[in-house]
Amino acid sequence: MQTEENKMGIMPIKKLLINMSVPIMISMLVQALYNIVDSIFVAQLDEKALTAVSLAFPVQNLMIAIAVGTGVGINALLSRALGEKDFKQANMVANSGIFLALVSYIIFLIFGILFSRSYFISQTSDPQIIEYGVSYLTIVCVGSTGKFLQIVFERLLQSTGKTFHTMITQGIGAIINIILDPILIFGLLGVPRMGTAGAAIATVIGQTVAAILAIIFNLKINKEISIDIRDFAPKFDVIKRIYAIGIPSIIMMSITSITTYGLNNILNRFSSTAVAVFGAYFKIQSFVFMPVFGLNNGMIPIIAYNYGARNKARLTKTIKLSLIYALGIMTIGLTLIQVFPDKILSLFNASDDMLSIGVPALRIISLSYIFAGISIVSSAVYQAFGNGVLSLVTAVSRQLIILLPTAYALSLLGNVNSIWWSYPIAEVGALILTIVFLRHIYSIRVLSMEEG
Repeated sequence: MQTEENKMGIMPIKKLLINMSVPIMISMLVQALYNIVDSIFVAQLDEKALTAVSLAFPVQNLMIAIAVGTGVGINALLSRALGEKDFKQANMVANSGIFLALVSYIIFLIFGILFSRSYFISQTSDPQIIEYGVSYLTIVCVGSTGKFLQIVFERLLQSTGKTFHTMITQGIGAIINIILDPILIFGLLGVPRMGTAGAAIATVIGQTVAAILAIIFNLKINKEISIDIRDFAPKFDVIKRIYAIGIPSIIMMSITSITTYGLNNILNRFSSTAVAVFGAYFKIQSFVFMPVFGLNNGMIPIIAYNYGARNKARLTKTIKLSLIYALGIMTIGLTLIQVFPDKILSLFNASDDMLSIGVPALRIISLSYIFAGISIVSSAVYQAFGNGVLSLVTAVSRQLIILLPTAYALSLLGNVNSIWWSYPIAEVGALILTIVFLRHIYSIRVLSMEEG
């Protein structure tokens, strides 16, 4: 079976990109939906509960950054190995990836138990927000084994083109979360009322079920790789190559945690309501951005496989189509947010004060979406070619060099609504870098290729 040609080398690109990406897009949209639903239910407790969950976001994002960044390295290396018909190498990458997922979990287990309270005290002195937040974050960290295993095993499925199965795992995990949220948060059906702790437990259960399904699918269906518990021992040469690609992605996504932590502190100088608005915005943003990330997840193995197979025409067409699709998705998101910002915020039980801050916030930040769509796809292209450092430079420039300092400078004007303009400013700066880097990577990786 391993000698058969993988569909990434023979299926028409337009059909292949849709075939690979749409299931991931759907599963990520469902995932984004349950993130929004999570916050919608928490907001019904009170605004401080929403603020607490918003303040927890940087740690959750860091967790996802490590899992997804490791997955990017696994995905690119495994797909390239399959394109080169090196199945022994593919198996070593898969087993090393699982080992790294378990190590990552242990790190966040320790953080959740020992440092959750210190983390919240560093951001707020409100005792109610602290208690809400500690309860939520401790459970999410202690139960994060499901999240790490889910992401890694889903990447193994994506690397061999089995994206439909990742749609099933993520979809079922999200549905379980959505069902359990109101039951555990508000104490329905005889279950004790748990508040923010209930939201965290619902999240952990959903992720754990998704991880179990992903493991089963890999063992039963994913015949192109062989997973063996005896091979989980660390292979440092393989781990080094996984992180050579994955660490720039981890750092790039982790920068969002630093930026969000910084922005939360800037906004908190105005009011906790501004922090709640920012937290609500991130949930809304995920609903727009997740389909583009799903597109990237489908695109990366196609590019990596055809780069390994030396097929320039298929590779080039994949990049062009991905950019076109991303621009279409971002245009839809921009339009909806510009037209319906008040209705979107009303889902979060928004007060008049929250609406007065939130409506201009959503309209201003969403102006950056078209620029962001190009940058997001381009960053994934760099990663697929093994040049993740270019993604890192773009992310650092966007968020640490432009966004955060600009937000602080605008905050000195004394109007919270001025802060939101830091997002369009940062994305324009990032777009300039993106154009330069994309031309560079295309010239050194694609134009010089001999057709396979």
